[in-house]
Amino acid sequence: MLAMQYNFTLPADYDMDIVRQRIASKGHMLDNFPGLAFKAYLHTSKDSIATASSQNVYAPFYLWHDNEGMNNFLCGDGFRAVSHAFGWPAVKQWSVWHSHVGEQVRSATFATRQISSIAPYTALCSLREEETGAAKRLSQQDGVLATLVAFDPNEWTLVRFTLWRDAAVAKTAALAAGFPAHVQVYEVGHVSAPDMYVSYSTISN
Repeated sequence: MLAMQYNFTLPADYDMDIVRQRIASKGHMLDNFPGLAFKAYLHTSKDSIATASSQNVYAPFYLWHDNEGMNNFLCGDGFRAVSHAFGWPAVKQWSVWHSHVGEQVRSATFATRQISSIAPYTALCSLREEETGAAKRLSQQDGVLATLVAFDPNEWTLVRFTLWRDAAVAKTAALAAGFPAHVQVYEVGHVSAPDMYVSYSTISN
């Protein structure tokens, strides 16, 4: 499986209602997209207390079953439309070590994303086991609707992504992590999840 995200940082005076209206009118268009496990339509506003953001951002996050679905999306009308509306983004990709998407994922209202560097010569097998175990434990926590951990062996980064039922549990989790700069909290405008449920791991334990 593959995780994917692109990010549009918008002007400080940008009307974020435009983004919210776009999500409301177009979000359903990927509800049955082949190869998609989920797409979370994420955004933050610079004045948002809930996300503690200093910027206006639109940053959809995807979980793909394989690269065929991802390629079909990036080559299709949807990506063409969003890039013409907001600009040509860099598309980040990560290879998934573990993911769990629960039946209520479409009810998510907040998300957290943490990107960390992987140090040179890290024991990747041990790191994968540790991160997979942590993701599995997190998926059992009340209010967690989806979670994944994945890595990028080109940039040597690790991403931890979680979809939450409401702001309270998302904020508590972010605060527990010390709310460092590399933990981003997002509001969720819509979740497209054709499968509604998927559990995947690259290791069995």
